[in-house]
Amino acid sequence: MASAPGKLAYPQFSGLRRTCACVSNTHPLFLRRADAAASRRSFGGIFAMAGTGKFFVGGNWKCNGTKDSISKLVADLNSATLENDVDVVVAPPFIYIDQVKRSLVDRIEISAQNSWIGKGGAFTGEISAEQLIDIGCKWVIHGHSERRHIIGEDDQFIGKKAAYALSQNLKVIACIGEKLDEREAGKTFDVCFQQLKGFADNVSSWTNIVIAYEPVWAIGTGKVATPEQAQEVHAAVRDWLKKNVSAEVASETRIIYGGSVNGSNCADLAKKEDIDGFLVGGASLKGPEFAVIVNSATEKKVAA
Repeated sequence: MASAPGKLAYPQFSGLRRTCACVSNTHPLFLRRADAAASRRSFGGIFAMAGTGKFFVGGNWKCNGTKDSISKLVADLNSATLENDVDVVVAPPFIYIDQVKRSLVDRIEISAQNSWIGKGGAFTGEISAEQLIDIGCKWVIHGHSERRHIIGEDDQFIGKKAAYALSQNLKVIACIGEKLDEREAGKTFDVCFQQLKGFADNVSSWTNIVIAYEPVWAIGTGKVATPEQAQEVHAAVRDWLKKNVSAEVASETRIIYGGSVNGSNCADLAKKEDIDGFLVGGASLKGPEFAVIVNSATEKKVAA
């Protein structure tokens, strides 16, 4: 479909946008740094505006571990040398949170992987925000793709869960991300923005929220978004926050990447200006490798 006169049309970018033949193949596809001191530039209405928050690395252990394996993992984390200027959080399975809290160094904070939408009560199998606070959790993950696409939680339900957790002084790792068919259909931005809206419709403050962009096609598959692909979405998310919440929230909210992050690819990802850290799955179960990912924050300093 031809673009209207005077309108900038977009080239195809790995499923982010649909093809438009009216753009020259010399038009820049990505928001990129020209050099270390380059000013921010805008392509296609997306403004590259790096966040101002502290680097953040979370480890989501998911439904993995035993008492013995977690004891070993905690020992590895306790002995690791970690960059000081990084917020580090791990999310054990519920039944091991107390074990981890009692044995892990205070340097690393504890997150839950989920919490209930409101105050506890007759909700079999659920865990309340109040209970998590009671055992020393500081964070909770909401909106993870497995909760969305396997359990069936929708955007508004997730947003309400996040809002209640925040009201009880739990900080929230808010996950968004598209499936492979959605990317291939050019719906990446649409999906991510709709999921963001689920949070924005329900939360009153973004101060204690970290956004995790996790393309579903890259979670546990070994496939990783290229640094340029991840940066493109992160910049778009920040732009959405600027337009729909506030410029201050857009600048201060940390946007981290998740999806087969490991010790080999974290450095290149960390260099991108709108990637403020990582939410790590499988590699977070390996203490030494998780430490490498945490310490990739030094690449952010070099890139800056």
